[in-house]
Amino acid sequence: MSEPHAPSAPTREGPLDRAAFPRLLPMTTRWSDNDPYGHLNNVVYYELFDAAVNALLIEAGLLNPATSTVIGLVVESHCRFFSSVAYPDEVEVGVRVDHLGRSSVHYRLAVFKRGAASAAAQGGYTHVYVERSDGRPTPIPDGHRRLMESLLRR
Repeated sequence: MSEPHAPSAPTREGPLDRAAFPRLLPMTTRWSDNDPYGHLNNVVYYELFDAAVNALLIEAGLLNPATSTVIGLVVESHCRFFSSVAYPDEVEVGVRVDHLGRSSVHYRLAVFKRGAASAAAQGGYTHVYVERSDGRPTPIPDGHRRLMESLLRR
């Protein structure tokens, strides 16, 4: 009788470098972002991811959070951590698009300490575009699609 095999551990992707991202957006950390262990709380990375994507959409004139009739809702997210970031570190959030579908987009995102070569944390999330009025999926608007195409992984 043979011993059962333990499942193999998934391959852990290492930190990406800055060149992996077509856009890097400067962001600030806040005193309240630190947790009792002296570094940014895990949830803050997700806030930085969300803020960066929305900043790009707002900057391009494609999103008004209060009035846009078509909005992107996060339906999946993940993050891996490689090194600590803490207030008052200045950070940059890298943004790229890994997949662009009819009504969804998957963003690859990373948080870098300002000027660092490698990501301190990286992950991603998927936006599904919906009509604000009924929450039903809808095709990604043309302007959004053009912006996303400019961020596609090369």
